[in-house]
Amino acid sequence: MTTELHDHNDLAALDGLLSHTTVQGIPTLYAPASGNEITAGLFFRVGRADETLATAGITHLVEHLALHRLGLSDLHYNGATANAYTLFHVTGGEEEVVSYLNSVCAGLRDLPMDRLETEKEILRTEAAGRGGGPNSQLPLWRYGAQGYGLSSYNELGTWGLTPDQVRQWAQSRFTRDNAVLWITSGHVPEGLDLTLPGGRRFPAPAATSALPVTPAYIHGDDGHVVLTSVLRRSTAASVFADVLGRALFQDLRQEGGYSYSAEADYSPRDAGFATLTAYADSLPQKQDAVVGGFVDTLARLRAGRIEQSELDSVRAKLLKRYDTPDLGAASLPSYALNLLLGHRVLSPEQHKAELNAVTVADLREVAREAWDTALLQVPGRGVDWAGFTLAPQFSPTAVTGTRHQSLEDERVTLVIGAEGVTLTTPRGPVTVRYDACAAMTTRPDGARGLTGHDGFTVTVEPTLYRGVTPERIAALDAAVPPVAVVRMPAREPDHVPQPRPRTPASSTPARTTWPWTLALWLVGLLAAVWGLLCAVITADEASAPAPEWGAVTGVWILELPLLLVTWKLYTARRRRRG
Repeated sequence: MTTELHDHNDLAALDGLLSHTTVQGIPTLYAPASGNEITAGLFFRVGRADETLATAGITHLVEHLALHRLGLSDLHYNGATANAYTLFHVTGGEEEVVSYLNSVCAGLRDLPMDRLETEKEILRTEAAGRGGGPNSQLPLWRYGAQGYGLSSYNELGTWGLTPDQVRQWAQSRFTRDNAVLWITSGHVPEGLDLTLPGGRRFPAPAATSALPVTPAYIHGDDGHVVLTSVLRRSTAASVFADVLGRALFQDLRQEGGYSYSAEADYSPRDAGFATLTAYADSLPQKQDAVVGGFVDTLARLRAGRIEQSELDSVRAKLLKRYDTPDLGAASLPSYALNLLLGHRVLSPEQHKAELNAVTVADLREVAREAWDTALLQVPGRGVDWAGFTLAPQFSPTAVTGTRHQSLEDERVTLVIGAEGVTLTTPRGPVTVRYDACAAMTTRPDGARGLTGHDGFTVTVEPTLYRGVTPERIAALDAAVPPVAVVRMPAREPDHVPQPRPRTPASSTPARTTWPWTLALWLVGLLAAVWGLLCAVITADEASAPAPEWGAVTGVWILELPLLLVTWKLYTARRRRRG
């Protein structure tokens, strides 16, 4: 049943810590753990980053289908789909673990396609209740609507994937050559049947970019400041993440009192790179202070102002992990994942030597790398003052074609051309080219939603633009590659958008009340002068019969136009507000 694993020479460094072999062609790592139960995990090198926006969710769907036949059980098991891998894991007795792994592989060989539509709906329900965290939008701004950016999007494939697509995905990606197994046991259990089709090991997807320049920033929700950076995987980089987390906590919470949570995390992305994520929360009235303190902390570390004591504290914490009982068993998931991704495998002695060799100068270099690749999400005002550039909000170019005026805002025009679509707005164009269309959703009522690989989206609603006829929609459909089309269900009639009152163009002359205001002031001034003149005449010519009546008559002659002007001014302003 088992044979020695000879094709991964770097695992020789782990001899004495864990054992390795192959089980029916699957590389297998195992090491004993205390207790009566064992834990096993079956990794596959396929995840969300391998999909397209139009097929997003296909890996997650295979995971659900493979687990369906297990049904209800007291056994602790689950599946997880990440960016670069899928994991099936279980904890229980040896026979239970064997039964679970055998069932997963049997399910992958023969997916229960009668459950396809039901599992699609379950995934949509799961997504609706999951929500997004403070950094949920950062991947799409960094990577676009492809690869590692797909984690920011809904799983569109749950609407249109066919049984053949799902079956082919399982047969090509969930293979023995694209898997690694780990078991917390001193031996490989008897009775395993992990028969899977042959294939090849898929490398992690190459990273894409939607950022023309970094460091960059975007605007986010109030109360959250988030930074992500892409770092080369190294021991120094993992140490820096801890140093940064401690520095943010000290600066923003302990000293500034601006934040409750301030932390940083280091997570492997692929064989060569990792993602650094730093986060701090804030009250609305403290947001500017948190942003300023956040940037200051990064600047301090980048300038090399790191105390040796900060490094020593982090190093001592990381070295303490090697005092863990059953170290080999505890290390199995990380070693298996490194083997799956093709990253180097270090023995505990090698890793401790690298930890002890990290210097403050090394951390300064990592801090500079983190700054150079940074994407910062801030609430409120921007951070141009700190050297960050606002991420692109509009497309650099627009297409030419048939123009369709917005029925809501005459400053907005939809252009449907031979190469793509553009929405022209007063601030700039948003363009999706057909040859760079990640997905186009379609509705029976004619609505279309096009998303480009760069993450920009143009929504075509026939009810909101003049002249978007079925013929124009048909021409649009013919231009988009079929693999990018996602057919959505019909909407209820009251969910189809209708035009709001139209916004006039800024160049249209606005009605103004300034002439009436000027007339009001002039009439009032004349009335005052007339009254004063009459009072003077009255004082000088006391013998004149009833002189006060001349003043009164004159004032009222001028006050009548004043009343008229006041009424005109009032009605004009009422019309303007309307």
